[in-house]
Order: sequence, then C-alpha cells, then structure tokens
Amino acid sequence: MRSSVLVLAVVWVAGCSPWAAPEPDLSAIYGRAARHASPLRNPVVVIPGLTGSRLEDRVTGRPVWGTIGGDWASGDDPEGMRLSALPMAEGVPFAELRDEVEAVGVLDRVEIKFLGLPLEFKAYHHILEALGVGGYRDIDGALDVLDYGEGHFTCFQFPYDWRRSNVETARRFEEFLAETRLQVQAEIEARYGIADAEVKFDLVAHSMGAVMARYFLRYGGAPLPEDGSLPPLTWAGAEWVERAVMVAPPNAGAVGALEQLLNGRKFAPLIPRYRAAVLGTYPSGYELLPRSRFGSVRVDGEAVADLFDVELWQREGWGLADPREADVLEAILPQVPEPEVRRRIALDHLRRSLDSARAFTEALDRPARPPAGVELLLIAGDAEATARTVEVTRPSELKTVAYGPGDGKVLRSSALMDEREAGPWSPRLISPIHWEDTLFLFESHLRITKDAAFTDNLLYWLLEEPRPGDPMRLPRDDSRH
Repeated sequence: MRSSVLVLAVVWVAGCSPWAAPEPDLSAIYGRAARHASPLRNPVVVIPGLTGSRLEDRVTGRPVWGTIGGDWASGDDPEGMRLSALPMAEGVPFAELRDEVEAVGVLDRVEIKFLGLPLEFKAYHHILEALGVGGYRDIDGALDVLDYGEGHFTCFQFPYDWRRSNVETARRFEEFLAETRLQVQAEIEARYGIADAEVKFDLVAHSMGAVMARYFLRYGGAPLPEDGSLPPLTWAGAEWVERAVMVAPPNAGAVGALEQLLNGRKFAPLIPRYRAAVLGTYPSGYELLPRSRFGSVRVDGEAVADLFDVELWQREGWGLADPREADVLEAILPQVPEPEVRRRIALDHLRRSLDSARAFTEALDRPARPPAGVELLLIAGDAEATARTVEVTRPSELKTVAYGPGDGKVLRSSALMDEREAGPWSPRLISPIHWEDTLFLFESHLRITKDAAFTDNLLYWLLEEPRPGDPMRLPRDDSRH
C-alpha cells in the first residue's frame, strides 16, 4: 500500500527537565518549504531494514512477521518454522525458490498478544514515525508538526521480503521505481500539464535497506553472474536516483549477523527465539557478514581468513551445518523424510548462500565514484560500544573480545566502509564509497531516527540544500574523500 505525505518529519515531546536540550521548531524552519508544490520536487522512497516489512501468507492471510500471537506463524512450532523459512531445494537457483509469503507493508510496530492482552514492540515504529512514510503519517497524531498542504503525492514506502537476497530485492526495487515513476508522471501531467516529466527519486534507506540501495545504484536490477564473477559496474540504478540518504548502514557487515546465523535470534522477551536453521535459509543474512579482511572473527585464537568458506562452517558445525538443528530441518522440509537427504539439501543451500554473499560483498566493495548528479549521504551512530571482534568457541558460542565506536549494532567504520581497518592507517578516510556528506549522532541503531539532529538535517537535505545543477550551488571540496 502506498500513501502520500509531503516530507519526512518527526515530532519530539519536550521533557519537563530544566536540563532538557532545546529542539528545533520544524514548522518555523521547514513549513514553507514543506507546503511548496513544484513539479521539480523529487519523490522520496523509504526503504526499511531487516525485519522492517510485514510478511504474510498470501493464501491464508496468516501473519508471518509483524503480528505476534493469535494465528501468527510462531518461530518455535513446526508450521511456523516452515512458513518463516525460505524454501530449500538442491541445485535450484534462489530466485526460483518461491513460497506463498509476501511483504504487505512497511512495519511501524510489532503487535504482540500475551495472555490475551495486546502489547507493542516498537522497534520500527519510531523509524517510520520519524520518516513519516505514507499511511504511517499521523501515527498517534504525532506527525502534525508541519502543515503539509493538500494533495501531496511524492513520498512512498518500499516493503520487501527481507529474507531474500538483496540482489533479488534490487530487481524488485527497479520494478517498483518504474511503476512509481509512471504514477508520479501522471500526477504531474494532471496538475501541471507537463507530459512525460523527467522524474528522479530521493532515497532514505535504513540499515540493510541501505546496503540493498547501494547494490541497486551500482548495478540496477542485474543478477550476480552464475560463474562467481562480478557484474559490470554500470551505475544503472543511478539513472533513477539523485540523492540517497543512508541511515546506519552495515556496509562492511556486522558480527551480529554471524551470531544470528549461528545461534538464532530472540527479537524480544515475549517473542520465541527464531532458530539458527530458520535464519540460515535467508540469503540476505549471509550478505551482512563482516568482511574477513578486517579480522572480525576468530576461532581458536586465530582470525578467520575466509568467512565465506563452506568448509569452515561444516567443520565448526555452524548454522545449517549444526547437527543440533536437525529437528528444524525436519520442520522446514516436511516433504523430505530422510534425515541424510535433508542435511544434504541444507549444506547445498549453505554453500550457495555463502558463495552468493561473497560475490555480493565483492561487488559492493569495488572502489567507484557515482556519476555526476548522484549523491550519497550518510547518517551513522558513533557513541555506543559496538562489537568489533568476536571469538567463536564450540559449540557456536560468541564472545566479544574487542569493541569499537558505533551504534551498538553497526560500527562507525562499517557504516563508512573504512578500509583503514584492514590497514595501512591514514589520517584521511579511505573508502570505496564516495560520501557527499556525513552526519554522526550519539544514538543507538534504532534510536538514531528519534534524534532531533537526524530530522533537522534530513529535512534540510531533502527540502533546502541545493541540488546538482542548481545555478547557485558551489562545488564541494572533494579532498577529504
């Protein structure tokens, strides 16, 4: 479902403490720009991160992710495991492994029913409140700080099945933008009499959504070659985008992704743990593994040289190769009665997931500057102690042995894609990503979008900052990139 708002905004409730920090009057600053209607305004597309879209069984309407309780697909019963996992079949390309689960909207909050009482887990509520996406505007009446005018049509949300590879999602995103561009062009023609208007988009992408957006910008919807080589660097997606704001992106991966693939994940106290073999069916999870060259993972005191080596996973009994996950394989492969065949299918899926993730990360790590007219902007946290290096002990226990600045989940160096982490050190940033601008906030991964500085700077970038080609825009100093 797509709905319309004018800009991305959030309101904060002022505290009663005399020491409360002053906050900007967004209406006074951006109200006039927010009400200004123009056929030249770029539509904004918001891309959520991992678990940031509601999933539902399209046949039965049964919730798979986003509603906890009632008839939801629980992660701790066989049928819930089967629905939550992606299908597996030996030798079948990931894009052909389809099920009946689909994304039905960007997730503002997880609804939980406990002992018959409705509760809420607002992990993504605050993000969507801050961004004011489509139909989620005016959540709890909290987004009335700006007068948006009437008939606004240039803000959209992109829900997607976050279990699937980011490469697949990039292809779907290209289709989404093509559909959305036609919708915007029709509105522009109806309102302003301009036929076939040139339309480019601004993106606001969070966490894994930003990683997908980077792949899309570089390669459009192109798949990864089957032979393991890298796709041609065409910048096909840049034809659709003018400005991309990337919020807390794990560009160099995160050790938390490895922990989830090895031990599963418990999203909240009242939510059952999702088992490792269920999460191990998601190609997207392997695409968030930390880069081996940064020495982030150790086994027996030695840095892992290649985290995408399937023999390592089999030898250590990690994830889908863990014999303790046999009952999960039985649940998610009910059509396969033989345990040895189920294990063979799982190991094949593991190998192909790791191979695909290796190619995906190499495709993103190629140093490349976007073409003229495309800007990448970063918002990241750098004040929370964040796991930098972990030691993996048997059986699949992780101990953090070194921390670094970040947002509690994503290191500052990962968001920047700082190659100095692999050496040699330089006083200037060394990154394969050309950042047009950066903003560092003293917040955690899911609280960054609640920060007043986040919204103030985001609205400035979207509404007021001169664009490439604007006559009054001065060239930037690129010496620091």
